[in-house]
Amino acid sequence: MTTAILKRILLVEDNRDVAGIIFDFFEAQGVVLDYADNGELGLTLAREQDFDAIILDLMLPRMDGRTLCKKLREEGKRTPILMLTALGSREDTLTGFDCGADDYLAKPFDLDILQARLTALVRRYRGQVTPLERHFGELVLNPNTRSATRQGRPLALNPTTYTILELLCRTAPEIVTRETLCDALWPDGEPNNEVLRSHIYQLRNQLDRPFAVPMLVTVPKVGFRLEIPA
Repeated sequence: MTTAILKRILLVEDNRDVAGIIFDFFEAQGVVLDYADNGELGLTLAREQDFDAIILDLMLPRMDGRTLCKKLREEGKRTPILMLTALGSREDTLTGFDCGADDYLAKPFDLDILQARLTALVRRYRGQVTPLERHFGELVLNPNTRSATRQGRPLALNPTTYTILELLCRTAPEIVTRETLCDALWPDGEPNNEVLRSHIYQLRNQLDRPFAVPMLVTVPKVGFRLEIPA
């Protein structure tokens, strides 16, 4: 069965056995995969071509996955990135998200879960196209480009942090619960308890840290909300 959402994927993975398993699974569903067995080639392909999503191994020759991911985000590439790695510690997970990855799956993995995660990322990235900008105080969101500015300054958001900010902005100044955020981001269940916290941390780095007064407020044991600086 052809996957409607996923049509073209970039796989950056130096383990040929793992790559072969992923290729067989997705190609059987009509998905086109491009392949790189090292970070430098993966970066070149990601820069030069458009993909629905990128599956990125963490430990790679020539350039590791964290560096590759960080470079793409710094250059403005917002293609959804799923980090696939044998390193599954809390620190490795948080570091992967901190460099701009949208999701994280530890080896060994279930191929159906991999597909579900990628499909959710792509849906989230594409969003619902609308010509109307969304405003809240100093904050302006453009759903067409899935970009945001505060005081006219662009915020470097990946697909996941943009989705969080859009939910907060749509509901502001009311509270968005943790459960609501998790349901929107991970319909099949949150990867682990630290993942949402890591994405909120990334969002704060862009939305609040460069400015004198924060907009993102944590409501203990409930969720988060946006407020207009006094």
